[in-house]
Amino acid sequence: MKTGIIVAMDKELALLLPLIKDCSEITVNDITFRQGHIDGRAVVVAKSGIGKVNAAMTTLTMIENFHVALIINTGVAGGTGLGANILDVVIADRVAYHDVWCGPDTIPGQASGCPLFFVNPLLRNILEKIPGVKVGLIATGDTFISTPDEIERIRGLYPDVMAVDMESAAIAQVCHIKNVPFMSIRVVSDTPGQDDNIAQYENFWSDAPKSSFATLLNILALL
Repeated sequence: MKTGIIVAMDKELALLLPLIKDCSEITVNDITFRQGHIDGRAVVVAKSGIGKVNAAMTTLTMIENFHVALIINTGVAGGTGLGANILDVVIADRVAYHDVWCGPDTIPGQASGCPLFFVNPLLRNILEKIPGVKVGLIATGDTFISTPDEIERIRGLYPDVMAVDMESAAIAQVCHIKNVPFMSIRVVSDTPGQDDNIAQYENFWSDAPKSSFATLLNILALL
């Protein structure tokens, strides 16, 4: 079974690449994919770039060209003040959009032809074996969330939202359409409204994403 791993940014990719053994590169649709093994498991890794369109393009290209059996999206997310603090790892039990509305008689957050929530189908099988992580809803939109007002708007849609990002739901939607299981693992980088949100985010990179990649390695070992 080959596992696809998608990150959004160079900083995240730089932490992941040293883990790959027997690494080779191939470019498809101007996206560079690295194939190899992590702890003996076949993987294909790509940096999507930030945002929903980049994430969807990368996911579809990966599925159609590398025939992955599972896609894992990992990287950073913003906290919402509900159960996950900076450096906490959040595994999504569901992901949803916070910036989608298709008009009257539709549900805010629900993409056309899709469920409101994209559910992680593998979570139940692995969660009890992964200690120290948070589990909850991750909400996705094409905006870097930096103010308490933005968090309150999202919490108005999803009162239990634990983290926010810019890619997970787009990856989940493509996986839903193509019938490929997905998983989203995020480490919280900042929480809008707590101290200086931008400074939190910038300082975070000196320590943090190692936490999410340690969780990723644990999950790969269990698959």
